[in-house]
Amino acid sequence: MREFGQHLTIDASSCNRKRLVQQSLVYDILNDLPKKLGMTKMALPHVVKWLDTGATVPGISGFVMIAESHISIHTFPEKDYVFIDVFSCKGFDVDNAVKLLVNAFGAKKHTKNVIKRGLDFPRSHPEHIYPPTEQALTQ
Repeated sequence: MREFGQHLTIDASSCNRKRLVQQSLVYDILNDLPKKLGMTKMALPHVVKWLDTGATVPGISGFVMIAESHISIHTFPEKDYVFIDVFSCKGFDVDNAVKLLVNAFGAKKHTKNVIKRGLDFPRSHPEHIYPPTEQALTQ
């Protein structure tokens, strides 16, 4: 049984704090990443600064809708940490996505997880589902 899509999560730590507070950096990542991963951006990214309860430095949260699903980023500068999600019904090069995103924030440590979503998703129109890349099939 084939999944509907992959959901990549990255928990990255020991990041470059200066990058974690740059709203323009998060915007640029979300604006450029879909094309780099072979995805289709549906709208411009939405990126905001947010001060968590108990924090003294605002983090950045951003989201971009893609035809294949979404990409989101949430930074926590005081903890030198970022959470990233890439969910796509189209197969993509997970290792390349991880490399691009971890490098963008200068993370020294990271954990990646790939979740297979929609294992029982009805497939009445298989031609509508984007085919996975060869690498996605081997993971």
